[in-house]
Amino acid sequence: MYDELTKSDLQKMQEEIDYRVQELRPKLIEDVQTARAFGDLSENFEYKCAKQEKNRNESRIRYLQRMIKTAHVIEDTSGEETVGLYDTVEIFMENLGKSRTIQLVTTLRQDALKGWISKESPVGKAVMGRRAGETVHVDMGNGKGYNVKILTVKKGTDDGSIPIGSF
Repeated sequence: MYDELTKSDLQKMQEEIDYRVQELRPKLIEDVQTARAFGDLSENFEYKCAKQEKNRNESRIRYLQRMIKTAHVIEDTSGEETVGLYDTVEIFMENLGKSRTIQLVTTLRQDALKGWISKESPVGKAVMGRRAGETVHVDMGNGKGYNVKILTVKKGTDDGSIPIGSF
């Protein structure tokens, strides 16, 4: 399966790869060599930490490369009044009696605590392509779900302010 990402997502990932390969990797390799010189490796905590950090960096590079390789590039094709990618949407959750403001983003940028909701999440799928004033059902699977009313839709664009997430 592939992830649906924008050109901007791919560019941000490539920039992070470049930084990690060209700047961070040499520094981490040097840190490992310095810590190795401290002596007995079986009891050398600095060496273990330096190796762990180097391995974490390499893992992140592989992850980002795999994401770029398997990505399906998308664009926002929503209309002027319908909910689309990067739009800010105020929803009223009928089951809780509360309203909440969310912004629809790609999976790579989601962070529910900050209100950045993936377009592939149950809420994202429910509101995508809908209009203000509509009540939609959020399907949570196994016959469970709830209704939300779309109160307002504020059109948005990818201005680069939403960072790509870590894994």
